[in-house]
Amino acid sequence: MVTTVACIQMASGPKVGANLLEAERLISLAAEKGARLVVLPENFAIMGKQEQDKVAVREEEGSGQIQEFLAQQAERHGLWLVGGTVPLVARDAQRIRAACLLFDDQGRQVARYDKIHLFDVAVVDSDERYTESETIEPGERAVVVDTPFGKLGLAVCYDLRFPELFRTMLDQGMELLALPSAFTAITGKAHWEPLVRARAIENLSYVFAAGQGGYHLNGRATYGHSMIVDPWGQVMNELATGSGLVCADLNLEQLRSIRRTFPCLEHRHITCKG
Repeated sequence: MVTTVACIQMASGPKVGANLLEAERLISLAAEKGARLVVLPENFAIMGKQEQDKVAVREEEGSGQIQEFLAQQAERHGLWLVGGTVPLVARDAQRIRAACLLFDDQGRQVARYDKIHLFDVAVVDSDERYTESETIEPGERAVVVDTPFGKLGLAVCYDLRFPELFRTMLDQGMELLALPSAFTAITGKAHWEPLVRARAIENLSYVFAAGQGGYHLNGRATYGHSMIVDPWGQVMNELATGSGLVCADLNLEQLRSIRRTFPCLEHRHITCKG
């Protein structure tokens, strides 16, 4: 079965309402292009002027403006929607869970993945420093969910650098990977494409990498280059910078054929099981 997938790229700002309007425009465009699965970028609803801004708009799971928007869009267009990351309530009142939510074509939330790996780094050759752990509480478990298109894994941005996470997902049957992201311009230029393609190649999986791409009011520059990569590591479509989307057709039978004829996944001697 061939299915059209879309990755949406944005340059989100501090106003939730404005970001949702832009996301709505791009989701509608993806639907017009026949997309059955749409992936939004990390922080699609808010890129605040301060890191604490996202804490101020955090929502309880199952209610709130952002989640209602995602459910409505999925139902309205009859598509499956990966809601980038949504700031949800954490145990710590000063932090959030960066939750990647999946909605089905009836507008029902069917999966939730909380970002595990937090970006606490000083970016090489710049004065940029990030400490996501100050405002984000990490998740604890990998998530793979059955969809009409195949078994879909969910991961977020910095997770991309930790291949053991994707091996764990592979052991849960992953065939497709949605990766909402907001890579910095510097790290993205150096590592984004090699890492995205590597995750596709080593797991013989499709990767749908939807990024933030542009300049933000908080002074941050994100790399963009949202892309869809096939299980052989080929970039099927890519958008460099700015708001927009990329579409491509996934073919699950082709994926399974590659896995049969090139059975490297069966040749593993070290696994994450147990």
